[in-house]
Amino acid sequence: MTDFAGRHVIVTGASSGIGLATAQMLAARGAKVSMIARRREALEVEATEIGTNAAAFAADVADRAALEQALADAAAHFGPAYGLFANAGLAGNFAPALGYSGTLFEQVLTVNLTSVFWAMQAVLPAMVDAKEGAILVTGSMASKRGMAMNPAYVASKHGVLGLSRAIAVEMAPHGVRCNCVIPGFIETPAFDLIPPEQAARINQRVPQRRMGSADELAEVACFLLSPAASHVTAQNWAVDGGVLETLEV
Repeated sequence: MTDFAGRHVIVTGASSGIGLATAQMLAARGAKVSMIARRREALEVEATEIGTNAAAFAADVADRAALEQALADAAAHFGPAYGLFANAGLAGNFAPALGYSGTLFEQVLTVNLTSVFWAMQAVLPAMVDAKEGAILVTGSMASKRGMAMNPAYVASKHGVLGLSRAIAVEMAPHGVRCNCVIPGFIETPAFDLIPPEQAARINQRVPQRRMGSADELAEVACFLLSPAASHVTAQNWAVDGGVLETLEV
């Protein structure tokens, strides 16, 4: 059962999409959810709608001091974290590698990879003391495959998968698990901007012939964060309708 029974779980990138859907589901299943994102107003509205099981702590994860303060405030509010869903991310920019902005490259790596490590460093001591904990990071199909025209995103998502494996093996003796969820084509606000004809082409690339929903991703995230997944660590779990492991001709 994915019953969190008052456990404190922190979700970054929690104001919309996958992060919001997961925060809502965690709270519905008994978790105390600390929601972190840059957009303070949107974040506070969503936390208020969830109710007393949720609290908003606005921070840009690329700002280490702000992130660490938000994590400290969350721990002060709900107690030490049992779980961390490091979900905040940037898509980067589609541009040739030879012309890709060095500043943007560093920004994408900071948000998608370095900030995840910062968050892990902040929450792990309490998890080690408690001898239990669960960390989940959001990867991408770009964690497992090469992709032209966005070197920063691909590098960052390969990196976060490797980081999750490194933390998993180091923390396993302490009762702390770490896994990576791999979203496929998931319907989020970003996909609302895609023209219908392009969305139809995307659907045809998926063996199930449709995009997934944020709630379908959240179900897997909740499982991997929950005590029900007590023997699952160092894994990458795709929620992609079958894209990654198939080849249709």
